[in-house]
Amino acid sequence: VQLVEHGGGLVQAGSSLRLSCAVSSLTYIMFTMAWCRLGPGNDREFVAVIWRTTGKSYYADSVKGRFTISRDNAKNMVYLQMNSLDPEDTAVYYCAADANLILSSIRNQNKYDYWGQGTQVTVSS
Repeated sequence: VQLVEHGGGLVQAGSSLRLSCAVSSLTYIMFTMAWCRLGPGNDREFVAVIWRTTGKSYYADSVKGRFTISRDNAKNMVYLQMNSLDPEDTAVYYCAADANLILSSIRNQNKYDYWGQGTQVTVSS
């Protein structure tokens, strides 16, 4: 399984960006898909997830109301729409996937088996 992210860049505070992640797997629809990020001086943190079983999405409190995760099962793609970006959102954003998570584990980034290479998002003030 390969995950490839696109869409990062340098933007001003208050702007929007949409990240995309292409998943190369014939069983893509079986995967729970998540976005995590690693900011300067921080540990990698969970951002958002869309659970394979129900399609319901969950968010970190820091991005709730600003970020939206979505997936296009016909295209094997997952997206992260990021609005009202803040300099605190500056990070490398990673796409992650796993086919075996239960609901109680989907926010635990350490449980994901597959990761992309990351895409840099920089928000200037």
